[in-house]
Amino acid sequence: MTSAVLEEALKKAALAWISVGDGPALALWVMPLDGTLIVVSGPGEQYAPGLAEASRATVRLRGDNGGLIVITEAAVSRLSPGGEEWAEVAPQLAAKRLNASGTAEEVVARWAGAGCAVVRLTPVEDSPVSAPDLPADSGAAEPRETPARVETRRPFRLHRVRRR
Repeated sequence: MTSAVLEEALKKAALAWISVGDGPALALWVMPLDGTLIVVSGPGEQYAPGLAEASRATVRLRGDNGGLIVITEAAVSRLSPGGEEWAEVAPQLAAKRLNASGTAEEVVARWAGAGCAVVRLTPVEDSPVSAPDLPADSGAAEPRETPARVETRRPFRLHRVRRR
């Protein structure tokens, strides 16, 4: 049986911090469904390396104030395009997908054709960690290296600045 805190956090979840193995926790858009979380990733969608192939993932959920309230292990199961679960879940997920181009049916067809992964994260029994057992540190990681960094220039001054 899952804890009441976890059940409530799962119902209200729109974003979860999900990590696979020792990888970094990534903020992913999720859809709550019957005590589980549904995530879509792949070409043209959010980046979640290794999630579709994983059997377990660590899920961190936030509360109403934006702070971490529960950490849980989750079993990962990938939904197969054309399967019964896919036919039930994928249209609901596509309807909730913001800024998607096309109708829900077109989005589902694009996901199936592009090889996107729709996965269900089911919390594992007896795994939730909530207050007061949450870690005391912030959980913030050092920024990863990126080619997007730009050297900042000194500010332009139109007139001479007097020194005092």
